[in-house]
Amino acid sequence: MTAVTDRTTTPIPEPPSTRRGLFALPEARWAAAALAAFLLGLAVQLAGGPAGLYWALYLVCYATGGWEPSLAGLQALREKTLDVDLLMIVAAIGAAAIGQITDGALLIVIFATSGALEAYATARTEDSVRSLLDLAPETAVRVRDGVEETVDTAKLQVGDVIVVRPGERIGADGEVLDGTSDIDQATITGEPLPAAKRPGDEVFAGTLNGTGALRVRVAKDASESVIARIVALVAEAGEAKAPTQLFIEKIEQRYSIGVVVATLAVFGIPLLFGDALEGALLRAMTFMIVASPCAVVLATMPPLLSAIANAGRHGVLVKSAVAMERLGEVERVALDKTGTLTEGTPRVVRVDPADGRDADELLALAAGAEHLSEHPLARAIVAAAREKGLAVPAAEDFRATPGFGVSATVDGRVVAVTSPRGSDIAADLETAGHTTVLVTVDGSPAGMLGIADRLRPDAAEAVRGLRELTGAEPVLLTGDNKRAAARVAAEVGIGDVRADLLPADKVAAVRESGQRTMVLGDGVNDAPALAAAHCGVAMGRTGSDLTLQTADVVIVRDELVAVPKVVDLSRRARRLVKQNLVIAGTFIAVLVVWDLVGNLPLPLGVAGHEGSTIIVGLNGLRLLGEHAWRRR
Repeated sequence: MTAVTDRTTTPIPEPPSTRRGLFALPEARWAAAALAAFLLGLAVQLAGGPAGLYWALYLVCYATGGWEPSLAGLQALREKTLDVDLLMIVAAIGAAAIGQITDGALLIVIFATSGALEAYATARTEDSVRSLLDLAPETAVRVRDGVEETVDTAKLQVGDVIVVRPGERIGADGEVLDGTSDIDQATITGEPLPAAKRPGDEVFAGTLNGTGALRVRVAKDASESVIARIVALVAEAGEAKAPTQLFIEKIEQRYSIGVVVATLAVFGIPLLFGDALEGALLRAMTFMIVASPCAVVLATMPPLLSAIANAGRHGVLVKSAVAMERLGEVERVALDKTGTLTEGTPRVVRVDPADGRDADELLALAAGAEHLSEHPLARAIVAAAREKGLAVPAAEDFRATPGFGVSATVDGRVVAVTSPRGSDIAADLETAGHTTVLVTVDGSPAGMLGIADRLRPDAAEAVRGLRELTGAEPVLLTGDNKRAAARVAAEVGIGDVRADLLPADKVAAVRESGQRTMVLGDGVNDAPALAAAHCGVAMGRTGSDLTLQTADVVIVRDELVAVPKVVDLSRRARRLVKQNLVIAGTFIAVLVVWDLVGNLPLPLGVAGHEGSTIIVGLNGLRLLGEHAWRRR
């Protein structure tokens, strides 16, 4: 039971934003310059302008967009490695050498743009992790020998005693020695209601104190606090995806070496047999262009980007093509409770008046007593009275006791809204997973109010759809208590329930099955699990900043039924990707064989290469239509 208190302190201002904009990154500025130069050059060329002018503009595009990958590629060569980026720079230079500078400039723009987007995504994640650390205060008031002093929280040692005044954030993980208060610890556990804390209870760094003053004994070093461990878990989970990236780089390395060796052979062997230098060079450059992996890359992207665009129109932000592809690979789904399956806002769901009492009268009296309080439970009671059209009476002699409740004189009667403290009368409400408050009038019990977080109207349908798609039973992971978790799970049809979990526990639950797991969550406490998951999905309206940045997918409109729809869309996109890879691979193989065995004209090679791109692009556009979203 979380008792009702009055919050009279001034809200703590949010820490200043450390988020960097896109054009704060040098990669983005260079990519924009390359794109501008390319577009100007293309305009001059199409308008029949001087060749020298559009060549100069294309060369500016080469310089601004290509210098960074060229430098990185040369540094990689010093370490005896060869990547695709350097190969494409060489292909772009080769294209310019044989007069096809437009194609080369387009390659440069594609590489520069993808590099800028990757740098931006990395920067946003780093900024979000830094903002999470800002939740923990920089200073705390330490008490030694009866003297208070303000010190950096990083200097606190295990065993130190700190004072936490009303409205302050707690500076360290520890144990309450003295005082009673309500703590908003949603950033750690995800619970929507403040938790009553008394001597002997555990508190966490970064959580917000209510109206009571506390003396807390530090139990953990700052680097071992729960909030610091969340940051570490996010970073660790991000590094855990590196083996997949290493595998991709291996494939790129082998392909790049193969194309370079083959190009040199196509150039050198004819020379040994007396072929002219210009003809050998033309054949080699044609080979490098038609063997370019750009066709394969572009064959992969259109279906995924079309699916991303379609999902975006329906309120689902999929952050990358990789994320869209991963959505279709999930084998298991884990869901948070508060703010994900539920709306994240407490509401009055039961009004049980005592014998002889009227339900509306009971709710109106309780709302009158709570009207001056800013506690979440108080707001829920007042909102319930107003939703029913009840007049909220004025109150006098308002008093709030942290960890206990409130009392006031309403219409000449003393009304108290307090904790039932284990009373049998509240047993059925608490068993149902409701937070219960007792309303007394002039010292006599007048009834009980049951308060709970309301289920999203489409939660059960979404869970059913995800079960059908994956063929596996979803699991509920929550930091809330077992009764509340069991109630929500029963309403949406989830049989596997894990409650009272800290962030590290959620990560362990995600990893234990070894399956490709999709995690849906909204709070800071869900961020490590989202990062550890095969695919993380965040609720947009209730999601914290870190969660929104960590997640691969954001449900902007908070419509849970959109999740199974976007998973189904991803699966169809992956099928189109396979089709397109076959088409692109066939074109490349035919053109390469033609160039090696026959005499493939350069314009025809470029036309065939670009033609395959057009075909797979049109195939991918099939997912842009409204029917693709409504098909499920």
